[in-house]
This record gives sequence, C-alpha cells and structure tokens, in this order.
Amino acid sequence: MKIKSQRDFWSGLMFVVVGVGFAWGATEYSFGASARPGPGYFPFGLGVFLALLGGLVLFKALTLESEGGDPIGAIAWRPLLVIVATIVVFGLALPRLGLACTLPLVITLSSLAGHEFRWRDVLISSVVLTVGSWALFIKGLSLTIPLWPLYFQG
Repeated sequence: MKIKSQRDFWSGLMFVVVGVGFAWGATEYSFGASARPGPGYFPFGLGVFLALLGGLVLFKALTLESEGGDPIGAIAWRPLLVIVATIVVFGLALPRLGLACTLPLVITLSSLAGHEFRWRDVLISSVVLTVGSWALFIKGLSLTIPLWPLYFQG
C-alpha cells in the first residue's frame, strides 16, 4: 500500500487517534438518553465523528494520487507553542479573572500566532466572542463560570 499524499495521511491519522481517544475517554462518563443526554453523550459522538472524518481523509491519502506526494513541510513551531501556551493561560486565568477578562486576553494571545495582527480585528473578535460566550454558556446553559475577576465578586 503506497501513501499518495503524506499530508492527508498524517492529518487523517491524527484525526483518527484524537477521535478514538475522545470517544474512549467519554465512556467513563454517563451517556444518559437521547432525550436527556449525560456528560459523555456529546464527547463520544464528537469523537466518533472525528475518527470517521479521519478515516475518510486516510482513505483519500491512500487512494487518490496527488502531485509530488504532497509532502509535509517544516513544523511551524511558533504558532504551535503560542496556541498551547494560550490554552494553558485560559485554564489558569478563567477561575481567577472570569470570562469577561480571560477571553479578550486569550484572543489577543492566540492572534499573535499568525503573521497578520490587527488590533481592530482583535478588539472586534474579543467583544463578539465574549458577549456570545456569556450569552451561550452563562445565560443560555446556566453554567457556573465566573464572569468577573475574583476581586470584583464580594
């Protein structure tokens, strides 16, 4: 069996591994029922979907010819490290700074991973995503996520 697209092969393999990992991890939680899903229902379905999507990409990599074998380029270390660091900052900052301060911070930090940084775009994204997250997670789903920093909450 010959790999006809290296890029698709490794991408598909990554999707399959991550999807199977999420689906397997979700089996530790209660599934509930379709009418009243438990905490494992959505991650399991998403993991299975991701693994199936990866399988399709793998199939494409092994069956469809691509120009020059579609080789993988160099690893983009800066964006990779910036995004991983931003995820760590989110996990550490959310309980202390609240959603209203953490999301703009995380959006600003993650935008540094790209080559095109514009303050106007970062500010618009920060406002839209913060208000949307507040509406969805705090108001809509009634999750107990702090909105403001600890020192604002008496």
